[in-house]
Amino acid sequence: MIKTINTLFVTMFGLGKLPKIPGTFGSLATIFILYALFHKLNLSSNLILVVLIIIFIYSFFAVASHIKDNENKDPKEVIIDEFIGQSIPIYLYEISHGTVKSADEAIIFYSLCFVLFRFFDIVKPFPVNFFDKNFKNSFGVIMDDVCAGFYVVLSLICFMVLNSYFV
Repeated sequence: MIKTINTLFVTMFGLGKLPKIPGTFGSLATIFILYALFHKLNLSSNLILVVLIIIFIYSFFAVASHIKDNENKDPKEVIIDEFIGQSIPIYLYEISHGTVKSADEAIIFYSLCFVLFRFFDIVKPFPVNFFDKNFKNSFGVIMDDVCAGFYVVLSLICFMVLNSYFV
C-alpha cells in the first residue's frame, strides 16, 4: 500500500509515466496547480507554504523508497522534484512585495519561470550538475531541481536590477 502511495506521489499521480518529456509535463502541471491555489482558490500563502514544506520533506522518503531497488537512481518517471523546484520561484513571486498579483501578470511570470526552470534543469549549470552527478540518491534527485529553482530566482532578480538601471 505505501509503495503504491509513494509511486503515485513521486510520479505526480502517474504524470511521470508519460513516454515523452515527463519532467516538462511535471513542471507544467506545477504551474497549473499553483495558479489554481493562488488565483482561483485564493488560498493563504502560509497554508501553501506549509503544504510545500510537507511535500518537500516527504519527497525524500518517497523518492528513496521508489528508487531503492532500481538500478537507475534518477528515473524519468520521478517528477516530484520538478514540482518542488518549479514551486520555489513561483511561491517567492507570489509573496514578493506583500501585494496581491493580478491573474494576467501571474500568467506571464509563471510562463517565464517555466521556461527558465526547464532551461536550468536541462543545462544543469553548477551546482545543479554537482548534485545530479555526485548524489545518486533521493537527496541528489531533489536538490538539483531545488538549485535550478533558485537559479530562476537569481536570474529574475538580476533582470529586475538591470531593468531598474535602464528604465
